[in-house]
Amino acid sequence: MNADLISKLYRGIILLFFFITLTGCELVGWKAEQDKNTLQEAGYTEHFLPLKDGGVMKFWVGGNGKPLLLLHGFGGTAISTWKNEMLSLNKDYMVIAPDLAWFGDSYSKGTPNLETQTDAVWQILDSLNINKVSVAGISYGGFVTYNMMTTPERIEKSVIIASPGPLFNDQDVGLLCERAEVDKPEQLFVPQNSDEVRRLFDHVFYKKKQMPDFIADQIYQNYFEPWREEKQQLITSLINDRTRINNYPVSELPPSMLVWGDSDQIFPLQNGLRLSKYLNTALVVIPETGHGVTNEQPKLVTKLLSSFI
Repeated sequence: MNADLISKLYRGIILLFFFITLTGCELVGWKAEQDKNTLQEAGYTEHFLPLKDGGVMKFWVGGNGKPLLLLHGFGGTAISTWKNEMLSLNKDYMVIAPDLAWFGDSYSKGTPNLETQTDAVWQILDSLNINKVSVAGISYGGFVTYNMMTTPERIEKSVIIASPGPLFNDQDVGLLCERAEVDKPEQLFVPQNSDEVRRLFDHVFYKKKQMPDFIADQIYQNYFEPWREEKQQLITSLINDRTRINNYPVSELPPSMLVWGDSDQIFPLQNGLRLSKYLNTALVVIPETGHGVTNEQPKLVTKLLSSFI
């Protein structure tokens, strides 16, 4: 390589560095766009469904075979939570992956609670003429999954990942707040600045993420600032939802499997053990894994979903 070419490459690297440093280069948005392109190249199509009560649900559909619904957790989107699994599962299944209401490009004009959220997902399935589906949900998506399970005639099988369902009691909430050093759970799950984004990520992932200020700011602006009040209401309303779904007879729920990280700081493994006993169902524990199971262990999650479903 000649000296002139080396000099040009060096100048290009320096210019790129200063551009990123000075402008932030909206790397989070750029990454989301690249992931979107990757899914489209793999055959996924993007859809937008107007909701009956107002609003719109964005969802992805790709692949052929039995329908499999993937539900993301709090603060995430279909792509940010499930991209790697989506790229594998579409070989054997018709994968449907929505942005839940008030996340990503979806929102509803209904009351922010689990009922509204679940009804919006049913509307997606109805629009696709899917009467019965298998579903996997992580964290908040696990609460939606459990709520869907109370309509057992429409659920083939369900996989709940790192989500305690109706058994997350007031004592569990208090212990979560102690671990996160917050007064209320919504202060953890709905960050209001970049430092609070870092705090949430520190509790979600097994290995801490090194996050420059401009990246933390962009994550906040892209994923947490929109619909902030509605997100807070989703958290506070879970108390009433917990009581309601706990009244449904366990014996009538469809077949299920639980998946948990052994180092989950949001919903510790003991929550998974308790739910496994309550549902009388299998619990798969993944070592050296935190709460963000789908991001931390995508290959294993794909294998577990395929083998169970």
